[in-house]
Amino acid sequence: MIVLWSDSAIEELQEIFEYYNISASYKVASKITNSIIDKTLLLEKNPRIGQVEELLNYKQREIRYLVYGNYKIVYGVEENFVIIATIFDCRQNPIKLENKGI
Repeated sequence: MIVLWSDSAIEELQEIFEYYNISASYKVASKITNSIIDKTLLLEKNPRIGQVEELLNYKQREIRYLVYGNYKIVYGVEENFVIIATIFDCRQNPIKLENKGI
């Protein structure tokens, strides 16, 4: 499987990096964002390792997620691709996930 990132997921990862770079340190920001990326590499061999996202089960395609720290890595599986749709901070209202346009 090939793991692809949506533009919005890349932007969210950059925002996470920028937040921790300012509020903590470059080292912390790098560790968190690199760990999120590393977690997605598991999907190359095990695309259905994540749980089904119940909030998005009304979608026509199967939406799953992995968890790293406070973040849900939300993705879909299509043919030979895993598409990272969003990185969602679980400390937010879950309803916001439905409004992400996934």
